[in-house]
Amino acid sequence: MPIRISSELPAFKTLGEENIFVMSRERAEHQDIRPLRVIIINIMPKKIETECQLMRLLSNTPLQVDIELLQMASHISRNTSHHHLEEFYKTFDEIKDNRYDGMIITGAPVELLEYEQVDYWKEITEIMEWSKTHVFSSLYICWAAQAGLYYHFGVPKYTLEHKMFGIFPHHAEVERSILLRGFDDIFYVPHSRNTEVRREDIEKIKQLRILTSSELSGVHIVANTNGRQYFITGHSEYDRDTIANEYFRDINKGIDIRIPYNYFPGDDPKNTPVFSWRCTANLMFSNWLNYCVYQKTPYNLDELEVRNWNWETDL
Repeated sequence: MPIRISSELPAFKTLGEENIFVMSRERAEHQDIRPLRVIIINIMPKKIETECQLMRLLSNTPLQVDIELLQMASHISRNTSHHHLEEFYKTFDEIKDNRYDGMIITGAPVELLEYEQVDYWKEITEIMEWSKTHVFSSLYICWAAQAGLYYHFGVPKYTLEHKMFGIFPHHAEVERSILLRGFDDIFYVPHSRNTEVRREDIEKIKQLRILTSSELSGVHIVANTNGRQYFITGHSEYDRDTIANEYFRDINKGIDIRIPYNYFPGDDPKNTPVFSWRCTANLMFSNWLNYCVYQKTPYNLDELEVRNWNWETDL
């Protein structure tokens, strides 16, 4: 089954050309199915690129998913046209009375700022608080993962000496996790960040459990033991060339940046990167939609309530 998005959204044409099953809302309205309602809070600069990346992954399941996009009213985007935002994005005031099966908050290039210095910090914390009662399951990605851990649990972030940049091997720390079903013993994930959260801070908090990690890039996925929040420090949604584009962008700006780890064959930027994380990314998002959202969320979202599960079988 497809994701449901506006036929006018650029991602509709892009995904259709990739032979990915998308359905316009007009067509979907003729089907007697309650789709999952997922809201994406997109705070990445290149919003159209991020839309395509996330929707490509969310479409890879037998479930029908109704996607809504949210922008920050308190921030002026300089990299996405005003027309696109007006046409396809809503603000928090417009959706705050709604309820959703799932929510995704993207990363953002603001990690070197203190959280309270981010111009939309008040607004995004209001959304994070709202999600406790209006969203069943939430994914926090990269900066949003660090921000969510800080807001909900007081976990600090630390600036790295060198940017964590490249494709890193990871492993699971929990034998039975619904989010990780079908994962290989070793799997690869892109990281692109200048800050980190640390194991010793997370392990002090009884509501949190580290699901996956890397000896090189550190903590990767952290779960709330209530089964409803996942904090993901990497960028599984990245395309093959996303890190290359970031690398060449910084080189052109004169920024002293290392070659991305384990990315260009032979560490030669002239070589085409190997796409080694695509299967893991598709599996993780499929597992989230199926096991963490579809199998758990109430049919009537007005009945959404806080529930607790045993992390050994439900995280």
